[in-house]
Amino acid sequence: MRLPGEGLVPGTDGFVLSKYNDIERVVKDAERYTPTMSLAVDALIAEGSDNTDGFNLALQSLVTLRPNAELWRSHRQELTDPWVGPGARRHQEMITELVDELIDSWIEQPQIDFVAQFARPLPQRVTARVLGFPDADVEQLALWGTAQVMSFVYGKGHRNELNAQQMEQQNAELRGFAEYVRDQIQRKREHPADDMISFLIDVVYQPLQRQLTDSEIQGVVYFMVLGGLETTQYALAEQAQLLCETPGLFDTLKADPDKIRAFTEEVMRIRAPTQGLSTRITTQDELFQGVEVPAGSLLHLRWAAGNVDPERYECPYQIDLERKALGNHLTFSQGPRTCPGAGISRLEQQIAWQRLLPRLAAIEYAPGNTMSHQPGIMLGTDAVHLSIKPQR
Repeated sequence: MRLPGEGLVPGTDGFVLSKYNDIERVVKDAERYTPTMSLAVDALIAEGSDNTDGFNLALQSLVTLRPNAELWRSHRQELTDPWVGPGARRHQEMITELVDELIDSWIEQPQIDFVAQFARPLPQRVTARVLGFPDADVEQLALWGTAQVMSFVYGKGHRNELNAQQMEQQNAELRGFAEYVRDQIQRKREHPADDMISFLIDVVYQPLQRQLTDSEIQGVVYFMVLGGLETTQYALAEQAQLLCETPGLFDTLKADPDKIRAFTEEVMRIRAPTQGLSTRITTQDELFQGVEVPAGSLLHLRWAAGNVDPERYECPYQIDLERKALGNHLTFSQGPRTCPGAGISRLEQQIAWQRLLPRLAAIEYAPGNTMSHQPGIMLGTDAVHLSIKPQR
């Protein structure tokens, strides 16, 4: 679908892609379809800007740490994979402990708000522990996380644009976050621990043959908080809803916990936490579904639609615990720009249900659910009220 005049620069258009094969083709070729983030980095390099307000704080770290595809790969392999990618297994015991603490806090209550009492606080606490932030700061960190995603919730159009007042509000809040992270880095320099910030302080980044600056560490931390909270919360909330809505599913998973991974992947496919983003620019004239797309056009990739494309998935809206290639959905994107935190999000979701199911004899919707959602591009259910019965 063409969006006239909705490109990144005047005189260009935006285009919405909703077919799985088209989106897959785009995300796996970052040279032919330039990431908009790369354009922002190039602009900062050209300007020589040192603006550290809001999102620019994070972009500044990209200028030095991952300005091109080769360094993007190194950044992931050396700095984030050991903590939130394939190396996320190191957190299994910690995540299990946090899941059990949350369950213990409400297991004897007849009704709970699953979002407020489990789905939201779990990734908040996990992210704080991974980075090395004090548990007492989780609530404040959650507020800063909300400020980070303001454009995706309140931004207008497919470009998620905030007005001037909203941008100033966001920048003001994120200046507080920047000051907080600076203080935490200094604290970790004096008292290092087994956490990601201490690691980032100490590591030698091989492509540059040096350690990271404080500003670079701040940028990495910014993206960790940005990506570490929302996806897992929304996925868990949708999983709880589909357990209530799908006859026999709860009993199937309870009887065969080996199917939990398939369950979490299928729900992320059917109800993608991030519905879509405008993330790529065409570098040459293209043709999608018979529609001519000129070079320089902005592509809005509709992950959620691609995930239920009937040409890709048989019975796309059905949870199929035997479906082949479960993890090939588009929820975390694909290719070289796959979400770096996919590993830890998947681990949190799987551990959550591995611990929840044995503790619950039954769950169902409680009275009074409105199923209201936050605005914007992310599938954020405000509350999910459940009636629960503990397993005796």
